[in-house]
Amino acid sequence: MPSDKTGWVLDRVLRRRAETTPDRPFLEVVGHRCETYRETFEAALKLAARLEQLGVGKGDTVVIMAPNSFESVHAWIAANMLGAIDVTINTAYRGQLLEHALNMAQAQIILLDEEFLPVLQESEARLPHLETAVHFRTFGNSYQAPPPQFGRVTLRPLWEEPERPLSNAIGQAEFKDVASVIYTSGTTGPAKGVMMPHAQTYDLAQQTIRGLRLREDDVFYCFHPLFHMAGKFMAIYASMLAGGKIVLDARFAAEHWLERVRQYGATEGLAHGPMVEMIFDQPEGPDDADNPMRRMLACPLPKHIALEFEQRFDLRGYEVWGMTEINTPCWTPYDEPVRPGSCGKIIEDAVDFQIIDPETDEPLPDGETGEFVVRHKEPWTLMQGYMGMPEKTTETWRNLWFHTGDMGYRDAEGYVYFVDRFKDRIRRRAENISSYDIEVVVGAHSAIAECAAIGVASEFVSDDDIKLCAVLAPGATLEPEALIEFLVAGLPYYMVPRYIEFLDALPRTPTNKIKKAEMRAAGITPTTWDRQAAGVSVRAIAEAAKKARMSN
Repeated sequence: MPSDKTGWVLDRVLRRRAETTPDRPFLEVVGHRCETYRETFEAALKLAARLEQLGVGKGDTVVIMAPNSFESVHAWIAANMLGAIDVTINTAYRGQLLEHALNMAQAQIILLDEEFLPVLQESEARLPHLETAVHFRTFGNSYQAPPPQFGRVTLRPLWEEPERPLSNAIGQAEFKDVASVIYTSGTTGPAKGVMMPHAQTYDLAQQTIRGLRLREDDVFYCFHPLFHMAGKFMAIYASMLAGGKIVLDARFAAEHWLERVRQYGATEGLAHGPMVEMIFDQPEGPDDADNPMRRMLACPLPKHIALEFEQRFDLRGYEVWGMTEINTPCWTPYDEPVRPGSCGKIIEDAVDFQIIDPETDEPLPDGETGEFVVRHKEPWTLMQGYMGMPEKTTETWRNLWFHTGDMGYRDAEGYVYFVDRFKDRIRRRAENISSYDIEVVVGAHSAIAECAAIGVASEFVSDDDIKLCAVLAPGATLEPEALIEFLVAGLPYYMVPRYIEFLDALPRTPTNKIKKAEMRAAGITPTTWDRQAAGVSVRAIAEAAKKARMSN
C-alpha cells in the first residue's frame, strides 16, 4: 500500500511540534537568542500574514536573499504556510546570475536583507517580473547606507503596515506540491532551479534522521546556507522532525569550529570535504577530543585524514553521496566503521541504483567505473524537474533512469566510491560552479575575444581552484588585476578565478570545440598569473566597492 504522506508538509510538521513540545528550544542563531518551537511557529505565522497582505498565495514564488538568520528561516516556512514556493538564492549572486535566478522563477516579490538592495537595484531594469522588494535587517548586519532609489520596483519595509490576521489559507499545500526551488550549477549552462516537492524535502530530512540516528536531545550545529539542500533540509528540517535543536551560524570559520561545538553543546555537525580539511589543519590541542560532538555528516570525508579526524575529535564521520535532484540515496552504514574513500552503501529500500556505461547505458560489473543512475521507489521523493528548463529535465532522463552525471564504482561488498563528474566539473569549497556562468561575465569585457574557465587542483583533496584561459581582442591590452576588479563586480566571490593565463588562441578540436581537458592537463604554467601570489584580495575589492556605493 502507498504510504500516507498527508503530514509530509513543512508547516504541518512545525505546527505539530509547536503543539506537542511548545517550550522546547528549537532555533538558536549564534550570538543571538534561542527560539522555542512555539516561538518559531508564531513568528512564521506572523510573517505569512504579512506575505498574504502583500498578495502572496498558493503556487506563487517567493524569492529570499538573506544570510542564515531568524528571518531567512521564518520566511522559508511562511512561504510554505501559504502554499507558495520558497526560492532562497545565493547571497553572492549579482548581475546576470541574479537576473537569471529571479527571471527563471518569474518572481513578483523578493524578501531580502537590506545590504543586498544596491545589488538588486543595479539589475532592476532587467527584472521584468519583479514588482516588490521587501527589505529587513538581520541580526549582526552593520550595513548603514539608506535604501537606493528604485524606478519601477516598489520598496517595502517588512513591517511597515499594521498586522492583519492570516486568512484560512494556511495549510493548503499538499505533499506533491512544489515546496522549494534550489539553484544548482551545472557545467555547460546557467544554474538550474531544482523543483523539490514537499514529500522530497520531508524524505531528505527523514534520511538524515535515520542516517545519524537524530533524537530530541541532539543539538545540530550548522553553518551551511539555506540556499543549499544540506543546511536547509538535512540540518534544520531534520532537527525539526526529530524534535531537536538547531544552532545556526552565519558563516563557516574553521578557527572557531571547535569553540562553537563546545559553546553550544553540539552533538551533530555537517561539513563538506574542504571544510573538514580546514578544521583538521587548525593547530592541534591536547584536549581536542573533549567536545560533545559525536557524529559528523561529510560529503566527502577526505580519505587521507578520515581516521585521524575521527580519532582527534572523538567522533564518527558519516559520508554520503547525493545531489539536490535525488536526495542522498547512499550513506555510510551507521554501525559500520568508516571506509576511507567510500561514500557508503545504497539505501536499497529507497532507490534502484545502477552503474552504467555512459555511452551505452548498459550496466557495468562491480569494480568498473561508470555513471551513477537512480530511480526512486517512493512517489514524489524525486525532483519534479528544472524550473523553466524542460529540455534540461528531459536530458537527465533516459531509459527510465535519472542520469546523475557522477562517475564511480561499487565493490563486491556493496560499498560505493565516487570518482568524478562525467562532464567538465569545477567544485570549489563545496560549491558546484558552472564554467558557463564565469565565461559569460568574462566575455562581456570589451578586451576579451574568447575565454574558457577550468578547474585545477587546489590544496584540498577533491577540490578545485578556478583558472581562466583568455584570448585578448585584437589590439587590446588588459592587466590581470583589472580583469579581477571587473569580475568582482559581476560574479559571486567564489566564482572569481584565482589563476589567469592569456593565450594566443584556445586549443580546439577539428569540429571547433574547446579542448578543456587539454587545458586542465596543462595546469599551472610559468605564464599563469596567480591572484593569491600577487596579493589581490577579492574581499578588499568588494569592500571598496561597497563603501563607494554607500558614499554615493
